[in-house]
Amino acid sequence: MKQFKTESKRVLDLMINSIYTNKEIFLREIVSNASDAIDKLKFISLTDTDVNQNFKITLTPDKDAKTLTIEDNGIGMTDKDLEKNLGTIAESGTLAFKKENEGKENELIGQFGVGFYSAFMVADKIEVYTKAYGSDKAYKWTSSGADGYDIKETEKDGTGTKIVLTLKADTDDYKYSEFLDEYKLKRLIKQYSDYIRYPIQMLCTHSKRKEGSPDDKPEYEDVKELDTLNSMVPLWKKPKSEVSTENLNEFYKNEFHDWTDPLKGVYAKIEGAVTYDTLLFFPSKAPFDYYSKDYKKGLKLYSNGVMIMEKCEELLPDYFGFVRGVVDSSDLSLNISREILQQDRQVKAIANGIEKKISSELKKMMDEDRETYEKLFAEFGLSIKFGVYAGFGMNKDKLKDLLMFYSSRKEKLVTLKEYVDGMAEGQNEIYYASGESYEKIAKLPQIEKAKEKGYEILFFKDGVDEFVAKILTEYDGKKFKSVSEADFSLDSDTEKEELKEKNEKYKDLLGEIKTCLGDKVKEVRLTSNLKTYPVCLISGGEVSIEMEKVLNSMPNSDGSVKAEKILEVSSTHKILDKLLSLYETDKDALKKYALVLYEQARLLEGLPVDDVTEFVTALGEIL
Repeated sequence: MKQFKTESKRVLDLMINSIYTNKEIFLREIVSNASDAIDKLKFISLTDTDVNQNFKITLTPDKDAKTLTIEDNGIGMTDKDLEKNLGTIAESGTLAFKKENEGKENELIGQFGVGFYSAFMVADKIEVYTKAYGSDKAYKWTSSGADGYDIKETEKDGTGTKIVLTLKADTDDYKYSEFLDEYKLKRLIKQYSDYIRYPIQMLCTHSKRKEGSPDDKPEYEDVKELDTLNSMVPLWKKPKSEVSTENLNEFYKNEFHDWTDPLKGVYAKIEGAVTYDTLLFFPSKAPFDYYSKDYKKGLKLYSNGVMIMEKCEELLPDYFGFVRGVVDSSDLSLNISREILQQDRQVKAIANGIEKKISSELKKMMDEDRETYEKLFAEFGLSIKFGVYAGFGMNKDKLKDLLMFYSSRKEKLVTLKEYVDGMAEGQNEIYYASGESYEKIAKLPQIEKAKEKGYEILFFKDGVDEFVAKILTEYDGKKFKSVSEADFSLDSDTEKEELKEKNEKYKDLLGEIKTCLGDKVKEVRLTSNLKTYPVCLISGGEVSIEMEKVLNSMPNSDGSVKAEKILEVSSTHKILDKLLSLYETDKDALKKYALVLYEQARLLEGLPVDDVTEFVTALGEIL
C-alpha cells in the first residue's frame, strides 16, 4: 500500500467534503476527465493515422455488484502517470499537457487533477484500469480513500482508461444506489455533460414488441440497446445560418423550463481578449419570484461544452437579471472544483461584453419592434428603473434611453427622447406627476392647468419613478419638474404678478387657516393651477408626498418620513369667498372648514386621513 504524497487523510477529506457542493458532481468530473483523455489522443491522431478514431465514453451500471463503470478509449496512463496524477492530489496532467502544447489546437476542460477524487463522495473503493497509448502494459490503480493506494500490472484490451466505482451503501440521508439507475444517469449526463463532443453511451432498457406477437394482442418485452446520452453539438456551436428562431425558442423552453416562447433570442459569437459563444433570451413573462429576494439571476456557464455553473451571477448586472441564457468559453481559468472561477478577470470581460450586447439588442428592439419592447418593459421595466437609481446613479447614462413612461398626451408609453423631441415651444422642463395608478394621476388637481394648456405630462406610477427622476436630474439638458413641486408654475409674468397681489390681499385669511392646521402644513397659499378642485397639497421640500408614501411603505419603515406639505387654495374657486366670510364672522367654523379641506386634499393625494374622528365630526357639523 502506497501513501498519497500530499498530506493524507485530512487533505483528501477536505477535497471530498468541502470543495464540492453536491455529490452528483462526481460524474461530471470523471466524464470530463475521460473527454480530456480522448482530446489528448485525438491531438496525437493528427500525426498518427493508426489511432482508432471511434472515440467514445461508456457508462455501465451494475446493480448486483453495486458498481458504476466509466470507460474511455483515450490516451490512457502509464504506471508513472498513475503515480503522478492519482498518487498526488491536485497534480494536473491536463494542465501540463495544455502548457506543453500552448498555442496549438486543443481545448481541454480539466485543468486540475482533484476532480477525480470527488468520486470518493459516493464510492467506498475506486479501481482504475488503464493502458497508455503506445504501451504494451496495462496497470490497475486501487484505493479505498486516504489510507493510500496500490498500483499493479493487469490485463486490458485497447488503449484508454476504465474506472470502476464500488458505491457506498445507502443510508437514511442518501441513496447512493440512485447512481445505478438508468434515469438518474441519463439526467446527470443531460444536465452536466450534454455537450461533451464525444458520444457518451450506455445500454438502456427499451420496451419492444415481441416478434411474431399478434396484432390484436401485441406482447412487449424489455430489451437493452446502446444509446448515446448526450447531444454532443451545442446549439451555440452551430453556424448561425443553421440556427432558426424555432430552434432558439425550443432550446429556451427546454433548457429553462418555460412553456412560453421568449420575446427574443440572441445568438452571438464574440472574439477578443476573451472568446466565447452565447445564447441570450428575453423571457415573455417575469418569474413569479423575480422581484423577490429569493430570485437568483445568472447565466449558465460552460467551458468547452461542460457546464461549470448553473447560474453564474457575475455575468449579469442586477438590472438585466431577467435575461436567461448560456455562455461557453474555452478561456476560463477554473479552480479545483470547477464550480468557482479561480480568476475573475475573464468573467468580468465576458460580463462587460454581455452587458453591451443586451443593451444594444434592447435598443434595437425598441427601434425596430416597439410592440415587443413595450411587452418586455411591462414585465421588467422596474428592474431597469432600479438599475438607474441603484449605486447613486452610476449606471444612469447606460440605461436612461431604455426607460419608458406613460404620456398624458399620447396615452401610451414614450421614451425620454420622444418626450423631449415633442416638447412645446418655450417648454424647458420635463413635467411629471406621481400617483398610484394612471387613472388616479389623470385626476390629480395639479395637472389640470398643464393639460388645459396642452403640455405633455409623464405619469409616474411606480414607487421608484420619482427617485429615478431625482437621480437623472435632467435629460438632454431638460430638467425634471414635478407638477406637485412648490415652484411649479405655468403662469405668464402678468399672471404671476396678479396671483402675488391676490395672495397679499388674502394674507390674513391664509395665515388664519395655517394657524388652524398647525404643523400639518408648512404654508397655505393661493394658486392659479386649480380649475375644478378647491384645494390641493404640494411638496415644499426635497422629499415629495409620493416619496413619503413609498418610503413609509417599506418593510422596516417606522412611518417617520414626512414631506413638507403646502396647502394650495384655488384663487378662482367659490370656496375662497366662503372661507373669507367665515374668517370675518365665525373663526370656529373656519377651523372646521380648514380641517375638512386639508383632509380632502390628503385623500386626493392618496394619503390616509390624519384623524378620522376629528374629520368625521367636523364634516358632520358643517353638513
